[in-house]
Amino acid sequence: MSKAVTQNSCSYCTPLGASLAFKGIENAITMLHGSQGCATYMRRFLISHFREPIDIASSSFTEETAIFGGGANLHVGLDNLISQYNPELIAVASTCLSETIGDDLGLHIRDYKKAKTGESIPYIVPVSTPSYKGSHIEGFYLAVMALIQYFAEGRSKPDGAVNVFPGMVSCEDLRYLKEALFAFGMPAIMVPDYSETLEGGNWEEHHPIPPGGTPVELLKKTGQSRASIEFGQVIGTDQSAAQYLAEHHGVTAARIPLPIGIRKTDIFFQTLEEISGVSIPLCLRNNRGRLVDALGDAHKYLYGKRAVVYGEDDFVLSVSSFLLETGLHLSVCGGSGKGEGFKEKMTALVTESGTEMPIIYEGSDFKEIEIAAMQKGADIFVGNSKGYKMSRSFDIPLVRIGFPIHDRIGGPRILHLGYKGALNLLDLITNELIRTQQSISSVGYSYI
Repeated sequence: MSKAVTQNSCSYCTPLGASLAFKGIENAITMLHGSQGCATYMRRFLISHFREPIDIASSSFTEETAIFGGGANLHVGLDNLISQYNPELIAVASTCLSETIGDDLGLHIRDYKKAKTGESIPYIVPVSTPSYKGSHIEGFYLAVMALIQYFAEGRSKPDGAVNVFPGMVSCEDLRYLKEALFAFGMPAIMVPDYSETLEGGNWEEHHPIPPGGTPVELLKKTGQSRASIEFGQVIGTDQSAAQYLAEHHGVTAARIPLPIGIRKTDIFFQTLEEISGVSIPLCLRNNRGRLVDALGDAHKYLYGKRAVVYGEDDFVLSVSSFLLETGLHLSVCGGSGKGEGFKEKMTALVTESGTEMPIIYEGSDFKEIEIAAMQKGADIFVGNSKGYKMSRSFDIPLVRIGFPIHDRIGGPRILHLGYKGALNLLDLITNELIRTQQSISSVGYSYI
């Protein structure tokens, strides 16, 4: 079905993803080069998911600035940020307005640095993120790429660390990855790491910039690492930090799927085994055994049920792979972006499973997903909380995972990755289907 416009997009603004990525760098703050409304929207959106204070600055375009350019506003804004926050890094992301008028962000920053010759100023990293050229996940990847291009230094010999580019996952996922890497005895540089900056402990006093994140000094060492692991099957080559380090610094790149479910997690741990030379630790193998056992327990509740899955392309691919492992069938799969080969990879995944082919959308919106769900039928929706209205209209349960989770608390603490994450998702999905079965029963089973 062709359509002239997107009615209710599954994706969000490109600078939103960039703002999230930059929150994973130590002592860094983000400035959006554009109107105040852009920064306000990003802050509100992220705060609703993470339930933490989030500061995002703005160069505060006005009508006059939109005509004559925002260089002066940017310079004033940078001065204010330095005096109020004293950051080590200022990340400046463009917006639709500044890009539309052709404002040269790189030139403005070079002029600012020239004007501050002899003064100590923070690192200033620009990134181009107009929303009309991408989605929030692309903004995330572009921000990570900008950091690596700016900081990565060459090497005379490989360092012992491994770079990990996890993509846009939850805070709990990031903590899990660090635990898994520790189990292999492998020092790692996680880019980005917002597991503490966006979900830290209780403060005795306010921190203008929350503690935590990947230090700039480690960003510089990413070009000296022995290898890079990047999660993502459909990341564009122009957005792949691992690919950049391989081409410019000779760092071996392993680009693998998000490790959700048995098969995808097997690939991740086998990759770690190959890089580290350490056998998969017993604690991780035990987690796999528990997951396999639980899949047997849940199979009778899940087999043949139809799921609608939506979200970021790589997230949908890996979640769909896991759902097929549980015995669920896929009804509709909606990717929020237009990643390289998303539709082809999804088609191959379902073909291998031997189940009926779902309706697959790239750059999807919720309206077309809703129409497709009516056509194909559905028993459960799996995705972020933006699908709630669709779920409500169908009177079909929604399992909230991924980003954003705005109508529940705990979104940053949902574990998706690894065998433990798959076990968590299995419980969430199975129990939601059981709850639905109980609620529609005339007697309400105590045992089911």
